[in-house]
Order: sequence, then structure tokens, then C-alpha cells
Amino acid sequence: MRLAYVMLLGAVVGCGKSGEQAPPPPPAETPTPAVEQAGVGRIVGRAVFKGNLPPRSPVKLSADPVCEAAHTGKVFTEEVLVNDDGTLRNVFVYIKQGLMNRKFVPPREPVLLDQNGCMYRPHVQGIQVGQPLLIRNSDDTLHNIHALAEKNDAFNLGQPNRGMESKKAFSKPEVLIRFKCDVHPWMSCYLGVLDHPYFAVTGDGGAFNLANVPAGDYVVEALHEKFGTQTAAVHLDKDETKTIEFVFTN
Repeated sequence: MRLAYVMLLGAVVGCGKSGEQAPPPPPAETPTPAVEQAGVGRIVGRAVFKGNLPPRSPVKLSADPVCEAAHTGKVFTEEVLVNDDGTLRNVFVYIKQGLMNRKFVPPREPVLLDQNGCMYRPHVQGIQVGQPLLIRNSDDTLHNIHALAEKNDAFNLGQPNRGMESKKAFSKPEVLIRFKCDVHPWMSCYLGVLDHPYFAVTGDGGAFNLANVPAGDYVVEALHEKFGTQTAAVHLDKDETKTIEFVFTN
């Protein structure tokens, strides 16, 4: 409507003076995003485990021949995965406080949750509010996906055939949502839902990297399904890289 009004006004002015056209309106100024005004930095670090390492439990796949045939050796639960250097995998690290009222557009690219070899892949991951979650069954057996959400709508859907896909999305931040398969009780995974992109999951070396974080003061939280949470207060200046370490024990 605004564009139509401006064009009509130009036509009226043009009628006042023959042969002359009204000058085009000046281009609107594009405001500088708050992130660019403050400058950005990085928050990096690692998660470490110290203590007596709990034994991993073997998974009994014999209840479903398809699951058993998908593996050549023993399969163990993924509740606790410690690297050879003592660092901890599958820790969900994210900015818990400090982003104030900044708004972030969710990506259109979906996050994939796959059921492969009768295990959820990946075991832990993050997604933004409004971003699609693509759930796929890559096994020749029945799976059901039971999302035990509390702040978002919980759901429980079945995928009886290989190649089936379903899409879901979440409307509210929630850390973490547990997923399980009621058909195969050993199957579980976790999804962190946030209204911003500053999250990561530790892997090799227990490392995480939160890039392009606006300068400011933050509370960063690290959450592990077995060992609970750790938090750190971080002051980040422009172009600064702040390194922190989270230590988990049992």
C-alpha cells in the first residue's frame, strides 16, 4: 500500500508541471544489525570427565532380527562416551542468558534425526525454534518416535517402513527434549531447542565452538544427560576468543 501511495503522489505532482517527473523517493536506510554494532567474538572450549568411568551397558538386539543383522559386533549404550584423552562427548553447550531481545531467523534447512541400525543418529543435537526437524526411518523394521516434550507439544508417531519421513517443528525453547522408541527400549536421543543459533555438541576432543557471538556478558551452560549441568559466566569483547572448560564428574 505504501508503494502504491508513493507512485500515485508522483503522478499527481507530474501533472502539475508538464514534461517534468517527480524525483524518486530516497532509498530507505538499512539499519545496522545489533550484532554488527557491538562486534562479535567466539566462545570455545571443551568438556572433560574426571572420576570413575561407569561401564557401558551392552544393547540386546536379539529382540528384533533386523536390528541384530545391522551390526557385526556388540553394540553399547551411548549414555556416556568418553574419549581417550578424557574429554566427554555428547555435551550440549549453549548460551543460556545474555542475548537479551535479539531475534534470529531460523534456518530453512531441516535438521535430520535418523533411525539407522536401530539407533538414533545423532544421539544429541540442537535445532532452532521454527526450524524443520526431518525424522527418517532407515531400517527395515517398525520404529516409533516418542518425543517427551514438556514446553512444546509432545508427539508419538510410527514409521513402519524403511524410507519413511516425517517433519516436525517446535514453537518454544526447550533444553533438552528426550526422544525414545517404544518398540526398541534401548533407543533414545536428545534434542535442544533454542531461539538462537549459539549452541554446539561436543565430539572429538570434547570440543565446542560458538562462533559470531555478539560482544557482551553471557551465561553459558553445558548439559549432559547423565552428569547434569555446568555453567560459566563469560564476558566477551569484540574480536575476542574466550576459552572455557567444563568438568563433569560422577
